[in-house]
Amino acid sequence: QTILPHRLPECGNARLVMFAMRRMGAHGLDDARAAHSMLLAFGQNFRRPLVLLRAMLADLASHTTETITIAPCCCVRMTASESALLTILARVETRPQTAAILMADLLGTRRIDGVLASVAAVAAAFADEGRPIG
Repeated sequence: QTILPHRLPECGNARLVMFAMRRMGAHGLDDARAAHSMLLAFGQNFRRPLVLLRAMLADLASHTTETITIAPCCCVRMTASESALLTILARVETRPQTAAILMADLLGTRRIDGVLASVAAVAAAFADEGRPIG
């Protein structure tokens, strides 16, 4: 339980993000199951949240100095990194200073503006389609 210290969120939108992140993290940004889950959730408007989620994950990977751990899709618990990222997604629009501090801790760097903008774009894309991440 120390490797997976957090329970999955109750919010279905956060669970969708978690599933897609885990799939893309394990199988690449073009993972078909991740894309299919976004299609099922968003219908014809799936492209914007999917592309922005892919961009966010690429930004995270290219800017981190720390290891961002992800669990397999079947896990009913989350790593500390996954929990932090969901918290950042939930707070980036309402509490940006808190989100920035959490992002700096997650990435291990103070240069987080570009990545934080990617996270804000994903949060906005979900919220615009009536699926806010909470």
